[in-house]
Amino acid sequence: MFVSECLSVNNQGRLTIGGKDTLELAAEFATPLYVMDEGQIRANYRQYMASLQAYYGGKGIAAFACKAFCCKAMCVLAAEEGMALDIASAGELYTALEAGFPPDRMLLHGNNKPAAELAFAIKNDVGRIVADNLQEIELIDQIAASLGKRQAVQLRIKPGVDPHTHEFVRTGQVDSKFGFTLHSGEALEAARVAARMEHTVLMGVHCHIGSQIFDVQPFVLAAEIMMGFIADIRDSLGVTINELNLGGGLGISYTQQDNPTGYDRYMQEVCGAIQKVCAERAMDTPYIYLEPGRSIVGPAGITLYTVGALKEIPGIRTYLTVDGGMTDNPRYALYGSRYTMVIANRAAASADKVYTVAGRCCESGDLLGKDVPLQEAKAGDILAVLATGAYNYSMASNYNRLPKPPVVFVQDGKARLVVKRQTMEDIIQNDL
Repeated sequence: MFVSECLSVNNQGRLTIGGKDTLELAAEFATPLYVMDEGQIRANYRQYMASLQAYYGGKGIAAFACKAFCCKAMCVLAAEEGMALDIASAGELYTALEAGFPPDRMLLHGNNKPAAELAFAIKNDVGRIVADNLQEIELIDQIAASLGKRQAVQLRIKPGVDPHTHEFVRTGQVDSKFGFTLHSGEALEAARVAARMEHTVLMGVHCHIGSQIFDVQPFVLAAEIMMGFIADIRDSLGVTINELNLGGGLGISYTQQDNPTGYDRYMQEVCGAIQKVCAERAMDTPYIYLEPGRSIVGPAGITLYTVGALKEIPGIRTYLTVDGGMTDNPRYALYGSRYTMVIANRAAASADKVYTVAGRCCESGDLLGKDVPLQEAKAGDILAVLATGAYNYSMASNYNRLPKPPVVFVQDGKARLVVKRQTMEDIIQNDL
């Protein structure tokens, strides 16, 4: 019935997450409310590492992509599980440092990193900076020299693979804003420049072809192309690359129609492709980085809302309004993303009604979904939107000056607040 393993229905017919009644959560913490199953997050990460061990001898690590969901509690959890972190800004870096996360297990990304951000990262001994352009390579070297350091880098490469996802989440094709183009020779020139820098150490190459990908073949093709590029660097420049970063992008189930690739199949086929090219080109297998985000936290999260007014437009649609919307989940407005939804207090009943779920913003496009099958709803019910653990809290805004919801972690029937609800005072705190 549900798209996530952490969800169930109790003997009162109510939706539970991590063994905790969602109506109790809504009563204790109010709505809108983000809820994450801590045990499911840990289990998802451990499946990555188990499959990496099974098919690649454990010669690699998964770096959680903080852009999917970042707060101090998540960074603490990642540290406890032995993850690395894929960070995309000074803000994410600062959050991780404040949580006590080891900086040598961080990788800094971004297509236009400011000099101050690079300096902040290098001062704090970030493990890898994923360089995006030639100017950035030179800037990293200059900053590292001024600080008396040597900074390890990976080069972000566009392998030219189109994973057939939404155009806004494709990042590996030739016209992407990210990284160096492989086929034009730009990427090889970047490797040449990085290798000759005195304060920059070229450790690896990186690619990320896109997000919410179900087909394993684009990942396999990207791995083969990147391994061929590593061999070309060796043959052309005499430089040995020891690290291959394959990014993230593995899709999850938002609805029953989604059919994502399992961790095991992904790892088996991708690692097999790497080993095949290594044998053909007489290379040692590199240490690999993976950067999962959505697939770690997406299925582990839900958002709870309180149902407000219901408006029937005869022969057209019935609107079901909630106390949140595009401010806490902009993905439908941005991408038309579909979700599974449940009336949490009648989760055992048949979903035999159809609603258009609307938010409370002063915006016609503020919808969470059209033609959504649901149990019959009434004002005051609790609506649960499933698989919202990724790119909901992290993309939330204060449009209409609405406060951002809190985040609660649950595990084994117990709940703890990890991010407070914003207050009105929080919203005006930077106003002069």
